[in-house]
This record gives sequence, structure tokens and C-alpha cells, in this order.
Amino acid sequence: MGVLSVSLLLSALLVGFSRARYEPNWDSIDSRPLPAWYDQAKFGIFIHWGVFSVPSFGSEWFWWYWQGQKLKPYVDFMKKNYPPNFKYQDFAPQFTAEFFDAKVWTDIFASSGAKYIVLTTKHHEGFTLWGSKYSWNWNAVDVGPERDLVDEMATALRANSDLRLGLYHSLFEWFNPLFKLDAANVFKTTYFPTSKTLPELYELILKYKPDVLWSDGDGNAPDKYWNSTGFLAWLYNDSPVRDTVVTNDRWGYGCICNHGGYYTCDDRYQPGHLLKHKWENCMTIDKKSWGYRRNAPLSDYLTIQELVETLVETVSCGGNLLMNVGATPDGRIAPVFEERLRQMGQWLKVNGEAIYNTTAWRAQKDSGTPAVWYTSKPQEKALYAILVMWPTNSSVVLHDPVVTQGKSQVVLLGHGPLQWEPVTPSGLRVDLSKLSFSQMPCEWAWTLRLTGAT
Repeated sequence: MGVLSVSLLLSALLVGFSRARYEPNWDSIDSRPLPAWYDQAKFGIFIHWGVFSVPSFGSEWFWWYWQGQKLKPYVDFMKKNYPPNFKYQDFAPQFTAEFFDAKVWTDIFASSGAKYIVLTTKHHEGFTLWGSKYSWNWNAVDVGPERDLVDEMATALRANSDLRLGLYHSLFEWFNPLFKLDAANVFKTTYFPTSKTLPELYELILKYKPDVLWSDGDGNAPDKYWNSTGFLAWLYNDSPVRDTVVTNDRWGYGCICNHGGYYTCDDRYQPGHLLKHKWENCMTIDKKSWGYRRNAPLSDYLTIQELVETLVETVSCGGNLLMNVGATPDGRIAPVFEERLRQMGQWLKVNGEAIYNTTAWRAQKDSGTPAVWYTSKPQEKALYAILVMWPTNSSVVLHDPVVTQGKSQVVLLGHGPLQWEPVTPSGLRVDLSKLSFSQMPCEWAWTLRLTGAT
């Protein structure tokens, strides 16, 4: 063996030894540093899409509410609109995706200013949006679209270098006989995870190489039943995305808000203050459903003002915002969702400096003036005060920053420098009186950048 070959071998061994190896236990798994890109991104898009998009009534939990809990509105809906022998599986051929164009979706998502998307590859109904070997005849390649929708989405996203791929996957399935058998055995048997859930997870990672794996739906089974730490050890040690992938905290009963790469804690989680652990606020534009609803009135959709406020509060408190839209069974992003996403992008074009790559400041919300949230960029010695409501008078007082006359500057993003004066006992008053309506850089929230402030 030549000197060069020996040198290369030693280098390879050193790389192998230097890479941290994670053991299949939570102490080890939780010690993995979160890849930096995720905290820098701040904003992602969630897409709920599946067979539940066909009835598009009530909720993406349609099957469970109809046949699991037999809730009256769902039972009545089916009696009124479908024959007596109609089964949930009969919806699948109507999940056609004939208008689905992954490039169009990618354009909409890119225009929103989001940095990652999370697509539901399989919800609790068990239907996979890719041709999984472990979901025979209950997947989008065998039934309905007869297309690999996950692959189409992944390919389109990777053509846009600013967007990262995330994949949602439900651990359990409501009516799968193997899961029901394991549940009846108080999860002492593992027929379902070993033959269905875990093979699907490996399949998703190896085939699509996502940067986000969004796990959900533990079915009240413990993480040991799902072999979550075993899978995550492989994901972090040996998978093709071991260096970039981030995961959430939904890996078994009791894991949420306790274990995982970042915490979700609950749907629509908004603590209102800084947490010690990185977290995500997953929420939905339709206040009553994650899936598309044909019968949703306009009042059920959050306004762009509400969405911007949610983003600002989330980022100020150290979180990421994952904002959900529901797609139609024929593969469209409804105009109301598209409008909200593009509006968010318009706002971020002006104010994104105060969102992306920021860190939480020592104060998240102003101590004296309502509706003012702070973010910071210590590396640039910049502090951002985001006003989610325009002041009713001609100035705004920021009580928490410490400023120095002659050294500190205030700039309205999208406009330019503003005059200010110190106030006692601390803080500053920013003069807004000279701003006309035509000079306003955006419509929903406004950012003051302070330099030379602490």
C-alpha cells in the first residue's frame, strides 16, 4: 500500500472517529445539536393532503369522526350524499390530483418567503402519497392519481435552492388491523411498527432524503413500541441526511415537549415567552381544520394581519412558524390560501431582515408599549422592534432598549432613518409624524432597526 493510500485511509478513519455516534436512548439522541439551518429559517409551510381531501368536510380526521366516533354531522353528511354501502376506501379513486403541478406549488411556497415545506406523506388514514411497498393498493401510485406525488414535490423543491424538503409521517393508522391487534395486546406485540411504520420511515429517508422529518400520531403507544430511539440513532448516525435532518418531538406517548430535535408541545403552540429548547408553532390558516374544507366560510380563515402577528410573536420567542394549508383533491392550492401565502411573502420582502437568521433578545415583548416584539442580530449589533399595530399618535415609545444620544440610530425598514429622543427612566421615543400614507413600506406590521442599542 502506497503512502498516499495510507494517508487517505487514516483520514477516513479519523473522520469516522470524529463523528459523534448516537446511542438508541433519549439521553444520547437528545444530545445531538440541532442543525443550524433550521433555527435560521424561521418559517415553513405545512401541507395536509390525502384521501380526506375528497370529502373535504369537517376535518382531515373525517374517517375517524365518521366511523370511529360516529359523530352525527359526519354520519348525516354521508347518509345525505353517498349510498349506504359506501366505504371510506371508495373515496380514493376520487383523489385524482389532475391539476397538481409541483412547480406551481413551489412557486407559491417560494413567494411566501418560507424556507422549508412539510408535506403529509401519510396521515392517520394510512394512505401514502408515494408508492410504498408497505402500503399495497392504498397509495397514490396504485390508486387515484397513479403518480408518486412525494417524488414530484421533492424534485420541484430541489430545483429551487431556497426551499428545503420536509416530510410528515403518521406513526399509527386508525383502522389498521395490525395496529388494532397490538393495541389489544397493550402494545406488548409489535406487528404493526415492524411490518409497516418503520419500513415506511426507512423508505422515505432513503428515497427522498428530507431535511425535516415531522413525526405524528403515536396512537397512545410508548416510544419503545415504535423503536423510536433505534430509528433516530440510525437517522443521526448512518442515514444519507444525518448531518442536515431535523426532527420533532412526536415519537411516542410522553415524548412530546420532552424529547426530540425541536418541540411542538401542542398544535398551535404559542408560549408567549422564550423557551430553553428550540420549538415550533405548527398552526393552520383555516382555524377549524388542517385539511381542505369545501364548506369553510371566509370567517374561518385567519387574516394576513393575524398571520403576520403570529409569525412575529413566534420568532420573537425563539420559535419557528409552520403555517398549514390544505390542498384540494384535484391538486390545487385554493385562492384564499395562495393569497395569504403571497401576502406573507410581500411582508417578508420588507421585514425579513428582522425574521431570518435572528435570535431572541433579552426582552421578547416591550415592557410598556403593547404589540411591540423584539428580535436581534448580535453579530450585526442590530436590534429589531416590530410594531404589529401602528401607534394611534405620532410616535412610539420603546421602553427596553438602552440607547446613547449621538451613537444610536433608528431606521424604519423599507423607508429610512427616523428621528428619536431618549426618555426617562429608560428607552426612547421614535418620531413617526413625518410619515405619510404613501411612505408606508408595508400594510400589516412595521419594523424599526436600532443600531448602537443594548
